[in-house]
Amino acid sequence: MDDSPQKPTRLLGRTLAKVRTAWRDFSGQARGAFGANLRPDLPDEDADRLRQQFQDCVEAKGGEVAARARAAALGQTYLGLSPPGRRRFLEILAVDFDTDHAKVDAAIDVLHVAGDAKARRAAERALRQILLPPRRRLLTHFNALPEGVKFLVDLRAELIGMMGGDQALALLEDDLKGLLTAWFDVDFLEMHRITWDSPAALLEKLIAYEAVHEIRDWNDLKNRLDSDRRLFAFFHPRMPEEPLIFVEVALVKGMSASIQELLDPSAPLENPDDADTAIFYSISNAQKGLAGISFGNFLIKRVVDHLAAEFKGLTTFATLSPAPGFRNWLARRLKDEGEKLLLPAELRAAEAAAPEGGVAGLLQAQGWKDARAAAAAQPALTRLCAHYLLREKAGPKRALDLVAHFHLSNGARIERLNWMGDSSSKGLRQSAGIMVNYLYRLDRIEKNHEAYAGEGRVMASSAIRKLVGE
Repeated sequence: MDDSPQKPTRLLGRTLAKVRTAWRDFSGQARGAFGANLRPDLPDEDADRLRQQFQDCVEAKGGEVAARARAAALGQTYLGLSPPGRRRFLEILAVDFDTDHAKVDAAIDVLHVAGDAKARRAAERALRQILLPPRRRLLTHFNALPEGVKFLVDLRAELIGMMGGDQALALLEDDLKGLLTAWFDVDFLEMHRITWDSPAALLEKLIAYEAVHEIRDWNDLKNRLDSDRRLFAFFHPRMPEEPLIFVEVALVKGMSASIQELLDPSAPLENPDDADTAIFYSISNAQKGLAGISFGNFLIKRVVDHLAAEFKGLTTFATLSPAPGFRNWLARRLKDEGEKLLLPAELRAAEAAAPEGGVAGLLQAQGWKDARAAAAAQPALTRLCAHYLLREKAGPKRALDLVAHFHLSNGARIERLNWMGDSSSKGLRQSAGIMVNYLYRLDRIEKNHEAYAGEGRVMASSAIRKLVGE
Protein backbone atom coordinates (compact mmCIF):
# COMPACT_ATOMS: atom_id res chain seq x y z
CA MET A 1 0.00 0.00 0.00
CA ASP A 2 1.45 3.38 -0.98
CA ASP A 3 1.19 6.42 1.25
CA SER A 4 0.32 8.98 -1.41
CA PRO A 5 -2.51 11.57 -1.12
CA GLN A 6 -4.51 9.41 -3.53
CA LYS A 7 -5.52 6.96 -0.77
CA PRO A 8 -8.47 8.94 0.66
CA THR A 9 -9.59 9.83 -2.89
CA ARG A 10 -9.54 6.18 -3.92
CA LEU A 11 -11.52 5.15 -0.84
CA LEU A 12 -14.05 7.93 -1.47
CA GLY A 13 -14.51 6.74 -5.04
CA ARG A 14 -15.30 3.24 -3.85
CA THR A 15 -17.74 4.58 -1.27
CA LEU A 16 -19.58 6.70 -3.84
CA ALA A 17 -19.84 3.76 -6.23
CA LYS A 18 -21.35 1.66 -3.45
CA VAL A 19 -23.81 4.41 -2.55
CA ARG A 20 -24.93 4.85 -6.15
CA THR A 21 -25.52 1.12 -6.58
CA ALA A 22 -27.47 0.80 -3.31
CA TRP A 23 -29.63 3.83 -4.04
CA ARG A 24 -30.29 2.89 -7.65
CA ASP A 25 -31.71 -0.44 -6.46
CA PHE A 26 -33.71 1.22 -3.70
CA SER A 27 -35.15 4.02 -5.78
CA GLY A 28 -36.32 1.54 -8.37
CA GLN A 29 -38.87 0.28 -5.86
CA ALA A 30 -40.89 3.44 -6.26
CA ARG A 31 -42.22 4.29 -9.71
CA GLY A 32 -41.39 7.78 -10.81
CA ALA A 33 -38.98 8.45 -7.94
CA PHE A 34 -36.30 9.76 -10.25
CA GLY A 35 -36.69 13.05 -12.00
CA ALA A 36 -34.86 13.92 -15.20
CA ASN A 37 -31.10 14.11 -14.88
CA LEU A 38 -29.81 17.51 -13.84
CA ARG A 39 -26.74 19.12 -15.34
CA PRO A 40 -23.56 19.17 -13.19
CA ASP A 41 -23.45 22.94 -12.63
CA LEU A 42 -27.20 23.12 -11.83
CA PRO A 43 -28.28 26.04 -14.05
CA ASP A 44 -31.43 28.02 -13.21
CA GLU A 45 -33.92 25.83 -15.05
CA ASP A 46 -32.50 22.71 -13.41
CA ALA A 47 -32.52 24.42 -10.02
CA ASP A 48 -36.28 25.00 -10.37
CA ARG A 49 -36.82 21.28 -11.04
CA LEU A 50 -34.63 20.45 -8.05
CA ARG A 51 -36.77 22.64 -5.79
CA GLN A 52 -39.83 20.68 -6.84
CA GLN A 53 -38.06 17.39 -6.08
CA PHE A 54 -37.16 18.75 -2.65
CA GLN A 55 -40.77 19.78 -2.05
CA ASP A 56 -42.16 16.38 -3.08
CA CYS A 57 -39.75 14.66 -0.72
CA VAL A 58 -40.55 17.00 2.19
CA GLU A 59 -44.28 16.43 1.71
CA ALA A 60 -43.75 12.64 1.49
CA LYS A 61 -46.05 12.35 -1.50
CA GLY A 62 -46.97 8.72 -2.07
CA GLY A 63 -46.01 7.69 1.46
CA GLU A 64 -42.78 7.08 3.34
CA VAL A 65 -41.36 4.52 0.90
CA ALA A 66 -41.77 6.91 -1.99
CA ALA A 67 -40.26 9.74 0.08
CA ARG A 68 -37.18 7.66 0.83
CA ALA A 69 -36.85 6.76 -2.83
CA ARG A 70 -37.00 10.46 -3.70
CA ALA A 71 -34.34 11.11 -1.07
CA ALA A 72 -32.17 8.47 -2.75
CA ALA A 73 -32.72 10.20 -6.08
CA LEU A 74 -31.74 13.54 -4.57
CA GLY A 75 -28.63 11.97 -3.07
CA GLN A 76 -27.64 10.56 -6.45
CA THR A 77 -28.25 13.96 -7.99
CA TYR A 78 -25.92 15.57 -5.47
CA LEU A 79 -23.16 13.02 -6.11
CA GLY A 80 -23.33 13.75 -9.84
CA LEU A 81 -22.92 17.52 -9.48
CA SER A 82 -19.78 19.61 -9.92
CA PRO A 83 -18.45 21.60 -6.90
CA PRO A 84 -20.39 24.74 -7.93
CA GLY A 85 -23.48 22.62 -8.52
CA ARG A 86 -23.16 21.03 -5.08
CA ARG A 87 -22.89 24.41 -3.45
CA ARG A 88 -26.02 25.59 -5.23
CA PHE A 89 -27.82 22.37 -4.23
CA LEU A 90 -27.01 23.09 -0.58
CA GLU A 91 -27.90 26.78 -0.87
CA ILE A 92 -31.36 25.87 -2.19
CA LEU A 93 -31.83 23.41 0.66
CA ALA A 94 -30.60 25.99 3.19
CA VAL A 95 -32.59 29.01 1.97
CA ASP A 96 -35.75 27.69 0.32
CA PHE A 97 -36.43 25.00 2.92
CA ASP A 98 -35.55 26.97 6.03
CA THR A 99 -38.00 27.87 8.78
CA ASP A 100 -40.87 30.06 7.55
CA HIS A 101 -40.10 33.30 9.36
CA ALA A 102 -43.53 34.83 8.80
CA LYS A 103 -45.18 31.79 10.39
CA VAL A 104 -42.78 32.02 13.32
CA ASP A 105 -43.74 35.67 13.91
CA ALA A 106 -47.43 34.80 13.75
CA ALA A 107 -46.99 31.89 16.18
CA ILE A 108 -45.13 34.14 18.62
CA ASP A 109 -48.01 36.65 18.47
CA VAL A 110 -50.46 33.85 19.32
CA LEU A 111 -48.23 32.79 22.22
CA HIS A 112 -48.12 36.34 23.60
CA VAL A 113 -51.91 36.58 23.80
CA ALA A 114 -52.50 33.08 25.16
CA GLY A 115 -55.11 33.52 27.89
CA ASP A 116 -54.54 30.49 30.10
CA ALA A 117 -52.13 27.57 30.67
CA LYS A 118 -53.91 25.32 28.19
CA ALA A 119 -53.79 27.93 25.43
CA ARG A 120 -50.14 28.67 26.19
CA ARG A 121 -49.17 25.01 25.95
CA ALA A 122 -50.96 24.71 22.62
CA ALA A 123 -49.25 27.86 21.33
CA GLU A 124 -45.83 26.63 22.48
CA ARG A 125 -46.39 23.30 20.79
CA ALA A 126 -47.39 25.01 17.55
CA LEU A 127 -44.31 27.24 17.76
CA ARG A 128 -41.99 24.25 18.24
CA GLN A 129 -43.42 22.59 15.13
CA ILE A 130 -43.10 25.75 13.04
CA LEU A 131 -39.50 26.29 14.17
CA LEU A 132 -38.52 22.91 12.72
CA PRO A 133 -37.30 23.68 9.18
CA PRO A 134 -38.79 21.50 6.41
CA ARG A 135 -35.30 20.39 5.32
CA ARG A 136 -34.90 18.38 8.53
CA ARG A 137 -37.77 16.13 7.44
CA LEU A 138 -35.97 15.56 4.17
CA LEU A 139 -32.64 14.81 5.84
CA THR A 140 -34.18 12.25 8.20
CA HIS A 141 -35.28 10.14 5.23
CA PHE A 142 -31.62 9.28 4.62
CA ASN A 143 -31.42 7.45 7.95
CA ALA A 144 -33.48 4.61 6.48
CA LEU A 145 -31.47 4.33 3.25
CA PRO A 146 -28.56 1.95 2.70
CA GLU A 147 -25.39 4.06 3.17
CA GLY A 148 -27.66 7.03 3.89
CA VAL A 149 -26.08 7.94 7.22
CA LYS A 150 -22.60 7.77 5.69
CA PHE A 151 -23.85 10.07 2.91
CA LEU A 152 -24.98 12.67 5.46
CA VAL A 153 -21.70 12.40 7.37
CA ASP A 154 -19.75 13.09 4.17
CA LEU A 155 -22.23 15.79 3.16
CA ARG A 156 -21.56 17.62 6.43
CA ALA A 157 -17.81 17.30 5.87
CA GLU A 158 -18.21 19.05 2.51
CA LEU A 159 -20.54 21.63 3.99
CA ILE A 160 -18.08 22.53 6.76
CA GLY A 161 -15.44 23.13 4.11
CA MET A 162 -17.57 25.41 1.94
CA MET A 163 -19.81 27.41 4.29
CA GLY A 164 -17.30 30.09 5.35
CA GLY A 165 -19.33 33.00 6.74
CA ASP A 166 -22.55 32.04 4.95
CA GLN A 167 -25.20 32.15 7.68
CA ALA A 168 -27.78 30.10 5.77
CA LEU A 169 -25.29 27.27 5.15
CA ALA A 170 -24.20 27.51 8.80
CA LEU A 171 -27.80 26.92 9.92
CA LEU A 172 -28.04 23.92 7.58
CA GLU A 173 -24.83 22.60 9.12
CA ASP A 174 -26.40 23.06 12.58
CA ASP A 175 -29.35 20.93 11.50
CA LEU A 176 -27.05 18.19 10.23
CA LYS A 177 -24.96 18.27 13.38
CA GLY A 178 -28.09 18.03 15.53
CA LEU A 179 -29.34 14.97 13.66
CA LEU A 180 -25.94 13.25 13.67
CA THR A 181 -25.40 13.98 17.36
CA ALA A 182 -28.67 12.20 18.16
CA TRP A 183 -27.94 9.30 15.81
CA PHE A 184 -24.37 8.85 17.06
CA ASP A 185 -25.14 8.77 20.76
CA VAL A 186 -22.41 6.72 22.44
CA ASP A 187 -24.94 4.11 23.58
CA PHE A 188 -25.50 3.20 19.92
CA LEU A 189 -21.80 2.68 19.20
CA GLU A 190 -20.00 -0.64 19.18
CA MET A 191 -16.33 -1.09 20.08
CA HIS A 192 -14.39 -3.71 18.16
CA ARG A 193 -10.76 -4.76 18.19
CA ILE A 194 -9.15 -4.66 14.75
CA THR A 195 -6.51 -7.26 13.98
CA TRP A 196 -4.37 -8.30 11.03
CA ASP A 197 -7.13 -10.81 10.20
CA SER A 198 -9.74 -8.05 9.79
CA PRO A 199 -11.03 -7.41 6.23
CA ALA A 200 -8.45 -5.84 3.93
CA ALA A 201 -10.85 -3.02 3.03
CA LEU A 202 -11.06 -2.03 6.69
CA LEU A 203 -7.29 -2.19 7.14
CA GLU A 204 -6.86 0.03 4.10
CA LYS A 205 -9.13 2.61 5.73
CA LEU A 206 -6.94 2.64 8.84
CA ILE A 207 -3.94 3.54 6.69
CA ALA A 208 -5.89 6.34 5.04
CA TYR A 209 -7.50 7.70 8.22
CA GLU A 210 -4.49 7.63 10.59
CA ALA A 211 -4.03 11.29 11.53
CA VAL A 212 -1.29 11.32 14.19
CA HIS A 213 1.55 9.04 13.08
CA GLU A 214 1.36 8.13 9.41
CA ILE A 215 1.13 4.43 8.61
CA ARG A 216 3.78 4.11 5.90
CA ASP A 217 2.82 0.77 4.38
CA TRP A 218 1.29 -2.63 5.08
CA ASN A 219 4.35 -3.76 7.08
CA ASP A 220 4.04 -0.73 9.32
CA LEU A 221 0.36 -1.53 9.88
CA LYS A 222 1.14 -5.17 10.62
CA ASN A 223 3.65 -4.04 13.26
CA ARG A 224 0.95 -1.92 14.90
CA LEU A 225 -1.39 -4.92 15.02
CA ASP A 226 1.12 -7.42 16.44
CA SER A 227 0.52 -9.43 19.61
CA ASP A 228 1.94 -6.74 21.90
CA ARG A 229 -0.29 -4.06 20.33
CA ARG A 230 -3.99 -3.39 20.30
CA LEU A 231 -6.17 -1.28 18.01
CA PHE A 232 -9.78 -0.57 18.91
CA ALA A 233 -12.42 1.37 16.98
CA PHE A 234 -15.96 2.59 17.43
CA PHE A 235 -18.53 1.63 14.78
CA HIS A 236 -22.14 2.66 14.23
CA PRO A 237 -24.77 0.06 13.22
CA ARG A 238 -25.70 2.18 10.17
CA MET A 239 -22.03 2.40 9.12
CA PRO A 240 -20.72 -1.07 10.00
CA GLU A 241 -17.76 -0.94 7.60
CA GLU A 242 -16.60 2.55 8.54
CA PRO A 243 -14.55 3.20 11.69
CA LEU A 244 -15.64 6.41 13.40
CA ILE A 245 -12.61 6.82 15.64
CA PHE A 246 -9.80 4.45 16.54
CA VAL A 247 -7.07 4.26 19.15
CA GLU A 248 -3.71 2.48 18.94
CA VAL A 249 -2.17 0.97 22.08
CA ALA A 250 1.23 -0.54 22.88
CA LEU A 251 1.61 -3.00 25.76
CA VAL A 252 5.05 -2.34 27.27
CA LYS A 253 7.14 -2.29 30.43
CA GLY A 254 7.44 1.21 31.81
CA MET A 255 6.22 4.50 30.38
CA SER A 256 7.35 5.04 26.78
CA ALA A 257 9.28 8.22 25.98
CA SER A 258 9.92 7.98 22.21
CA ILE A 259 7.45 7.35 19.41
CA GLN A 260 10.26 6.30 17.06
CA GLU A 261 11.31 3.57 19.49
CA LEU A 262 7.71 2.55 20.09
CA LEU A 263 7.03 2.14 16.34
CA ASP A 264 10.42 0.64 15.42
CA PRO A 265 9.59 -2.47 13.36
CA SER A 266 12.95 -4.03 14.28
CA ALA A 267 12.30 -3.81 18.02
CA PRO A 268 11.86 -7.22 19.71
CA LEU A 269 8.33 -8.47 20.22
CA GLU A 270 7.19 -8.20 23.83
CA ASN A 271 5.03 -10.69 25.67
CA PRO A 272 1.83 -8.73 26.42
CA ASP A 273 1.27 -10.79 29.57
CA ASP A 274 4.48 -9.32 30.99
CA ALA A 275 3.44 -5.72 30.28
CA ASP A 276 2.75 -3.36 33.15
CA THR A 277 1.86 -0.30 31.04
CA ALA A 278 -0.62 0.42 28.25
CA ILE A 279 0.53 3.35 26.10
CA PHE A 280 -2.13 5.09 24.00
CA TYR A 281 0.01 6.57 21.24
CA SER A 282 -2.52 7.56 18.58
CA ILE A 283 -6.20 8.41 18.45
CA SER A 284 -7.67 9.35 15.07
CA ASN A 285 -11.10 10.65 14.10
CA ALA A 286 -11.92 8.89 10.85
CA GLN A 287 -14.98 10.88 9.78
CA LYS A 288 -14.57 14.62 9.17
CA GLY A 289 -18.35 14.95 9.01
CA LEU A 290 -18.57 14.02 12.71
CA ALA A 291 -16.37 16.92 13.83
CA GLY A 292 -17.59 18.38 17.12
CA ILE A 293 -19.49 15.20 18.04
CA SER A 294 -17.37 13.80 20.84
CA PHE A 295 -17.02 10.14 21.64
CA GLY A 296 -13.23 9.77 21.82
CA ASN A 297 -13.33 10.05 25.62
CA PHE A 298 -15.78 7.14 25.82
CA LEU A 299 -13.55 5.05 23.56
CA ILE A 300 -10.49 5.53 25.78
CA LYS A 301 -12.43 4.65 28.92
CA ARG A 302 -13.88 1.51 27.32
CA VAL A 303 -10.43 0.46 26.12
CA VAL A 304 -8.96 1.01 29.59
CA ASP A 305 -11.68 -1.18 31.12
CA HIS A 306 -11.19 -3.83 28.43
CA LEU A 307 -7.40 -3.98 28.83
CA ALA A 308 -7.57 -3.98 32.63
CA ALA A 309 -9.85 -7.01 32.46
CA GLU A 310 -7.69 -8.82 29.84
CA PHE A 311 -4.27 -8.15 31.39
CA LYS A 312 -4.21 -8.25 35.18
CA GLY A 313 -0.59 -7.08 35.28
CA LEU A 314 -1.34 -3.66 33.82
CA THR A 315 -0.91 -0.99 36.48
CA THR A 316 -0.31 2.11 34.33
CA PHE A 317 -2.44 3.60 31.57
CA ALA A 318 -0.83 6.56 29.83
CA THR A 319 -0.47 8.28 26.50
CA LEU A 320 2.47 9.31 24.36
CA SER A 321 1.03 12.46 22.82
CA PRO A 322 2.19 15.48 20.82
CA ALA A 323 1.69 19.13 21.78
CA PRO A 324 0.69 20.23 18.28
CA GLY A 325 0.10 23.89 19.06
CA PHE A 326 3.32 24.50 20.98
CA ARG A 327 5.57 25.73 18.18
CA ASN A 328 3.00 28.19 16.83
CA TRP A 329 2.42 29.56 20.33
CA LEU A 330 6.18 29.83 20.90
CA ALA A 331 6.71 31.69 17.61
CA ARG A 332 4.10 34.29 18.63
CA ARG A 333 5.62 34.75 22.08
CA LEU A 334 9.15 35.08 20.70
CA LYS A 335 7.95 37.70 18.26
CA ASP A 336 6.35 39.69 21.07
CA GLU A 337 8.86 39.15 23.89
CA GLY A 338 12.04 37.76 22.37
CA GLU A 339 14.77 36.81 24.84
CA LYS A 340 12.65 37.95 27.80
CA LEU A 341 10.99 34.52 27.64
CA LEU A 342 14.16 32.87 28.92
CA LEU A 343 15.55 32.57 32.43
CA PRO A 344 19.09 33.93 32.89
CA ALA A 345 20.76 30.50 32.86
CA GLU A 346 18.75 29.47 29.78
CA LEU A 347 19.71 32.68 28.01
CA ARG A 348 23.42 32.21 28.72
CA ALA A 349 23.37 28.64 27.44
CA ALA A 350 21.38 29.64 24.35
CA GLU A 351 23.69 32.56 23.53
CA ALA A 352 26.75 30.32 23.78
CA ALA A 353 25.31 27.78 21.35
CA ALA A 354 23.14 30.03 19.19
CA PRO A 355 23.59 29.83 15.43
CA GLU A 356 23.53 32.87 13.16
CA GLY A 357 19.81 33.25 13.80
CA GLY A 358 20.49 34.07 17.45
CA VAL A 359 18.57 32.80 20.45
CA ALA A 360 15.20 32.98 18.69
CA GLY A 361 16.65 30.99 15.80
CA LEU A 362 17.95 28.34 18.19
CA LEU A 363 14.55 27.93 19.87
CA GLN A 364 12.66 27.85 16.59
CA ALA A 365 14.99 25.44 14.82
CA GLN A 366 13.30 22.42 13.32
CA GLY A 367 16.21 20.20 14.21
CA TRP A 368 19.62 21.07 15.62
CA LYS A 369 22.88 20.68 13.74
CA ASP A 370 24.86 19.41 16.73
CA ALA A 371 24.38 18.00 20.20
CA ARG A 372 25.59 21.25 21.80
CA ALA A 373 22.81 23.28 20.20
CA ALA A 374 20.18 20.70 21.16
CA ALA A 375 21.44 20.58 24.74
CA ALA A 376 21.27 24.38 24.93
CA ALA A 377 17.70 24.46 23.60
CA GLN A 378 16.37 21.61 25.76
CA PRO A 379 15.94 23.30 29.17
CA ALA A 380 14.22 26.39 27.78
CA LEU A 381 11.93 24.51 25.39
CA THR A 382 10.95 21.91 27.99
CA ARG A 383 10.09 24.59 30.56
CA LEU A 384 8.19 26.67 28.02
CA CYS A 385 6.25 23.62 26.86
CA ALA A 386 5.27 22.88 30.47
CA HIS A 387 4.12 26.50 30.84
CA TYR A 388 2.17 26.24 27.58
CA LEU A 389 0.35 23.09 28.69
CA LEU A 390 -0.39 24.19 32.25
CA ARG A 391 -1.08 27.89 31.97
CA GLU A 392 -2.03 28.92 28.45
CA LYS A 393 -5.79 28.94 27.98
CA ALA A 394 -8.27 29.13 25.12
CA GLY A 395 -10.88 30.18 27.68
CA PRO A 396 -11.28 30.37 31.46
CA LYS A 397 -11.59 26.59 31.79
CA ARG A 398 -10.00 25.26 28.61
CA ALA A 399 -6.36 24.49 27.84
CA LEU A 400 -5.04 26.14 24.70
CA ASP A 401 -3.56 22.93 23.31
CA LEU A 402 -6.26 20.74 21.71
CA VAL A 403 -4.64 17.43 22.68
CA ALA A 404 -4.13 18.60 26.25
CA HIS A 405 -7.76 19.69 26.44
CA PHE A 406 -8.91 16.29 25.18
CA HIS A 407 -6.97 14.25 27.75
CA LEU A 408 -7.54 16.63 30.65
CA SER A 409 -11.27 16.56 29.90
CA ASN A 410 -11.09 12.78 30.11
CA GLY A 411 -9.57 12.87 33.60
CA ALA A 412 -5.88 12.42 32.82
CA ARG A 413 -3.03 14.43 34.31
CA ILE A 414 0.15 15.71 32.68
CA GLU A 415 2.79 13.30 33.95
CA ARG A 416 6.01 13.83 31.99
CA LEU A 417 7.58 15.68 29.06
CA ASN A 418 9.93 13.74 26.81
CA TRP A 419 12.66 15.68 24.99
CA MET A 420 13.06 14.37 21.43
CA GLY A 421 10.13 12.06 21.97
CA ASP A 422 9.26 12.62 18.31
CA SER A 423 12.24 13.44 16.12
CA SER A 424 10.28 13.33 12.88
CA SER A 425 9.96 16.47 10.79
CA LYS A 426 6.30 16.74 11.83
CA GLY A 427 7.17 16.31 15.50
CA LEU A 428 9.87 18.98 15.33
CA ARG A 429 7.65 21.36 13.37
CA GLN A 430 4.64 21.11 15.71
CA SER A 431 6.01 20.24 19.15
CA ALA A 432 9.78 20.95 19.01
CA GLY A 433 10.16 17.18 19.21
CA ILE A 434 8.58 17.05 22.68
CA MET A 435 6.10 14.31 23.52
CA VAL A 436 3.78 14.29 26.53
CA ASN A 437 2.78 11.42 28.79
CA TYR A 438 -0.76 11.95 30.06
CA LEU A 439 -1.45 9.54 32.91
CA TYR A 440 -4.86 7.94 33.49
CA ARG A 441 -5.01 6.83 37.12
CA LEU A 442 -8.17 4.80 37.44
CA ASP A 443 -8.83 5.99 40.98
CA ARG A 444 -8.45 9.68 40.01
CA ILE A 445 -10.11 9.96 36.61
CA GLU A 446 -13.42 11.34 37.86
CA LYS A 447 -11.84 13.78 40.33
CA ASN A 448 -9.40 15.06 37.70
CA HIS A 449 -12.24 15.49 35.21
CA GLU A 450 -14.33 17.46 37.70
CA ALA A 451 -11.39 19.69 38.62
CA TYR A 452 -10.71 20.53 34.98
CA ALA A 453 -14.29 20.73 33.69
CA GLY A 454 -15.62 22.57 36.72
CA GLU A 455 -12.74 24.87 37.68
CA GLY A 456 -10.33 24.74 34.76
CA ARG A 457 -7.61 23.26 37.00
CA VAL A 458 -4.93 21.38 35.08
CA MET A 459 -3.75 18.35 36.99
CA ALA A 460 -0.04 17.62 36.67
CA SER A 461 2.74 15.71 38.40
CA SER A 462 5.11 17.44 40.82
CA ALA A 463 7.89 17.18 38.23
CA ILE A 464 5.85 19.13 35.69
CA ARG A 465 4.84 21.73 38.24
CA LYS A 466 8.46 22.14 39.28
CA LEU A 467 9.31 23.11 35.69
CA VAL A 468 7.05 26.15 35.95
CA GLY A 469 8.09 27.09 39.47
CA GLU A 470 5.15 25.70 41.41
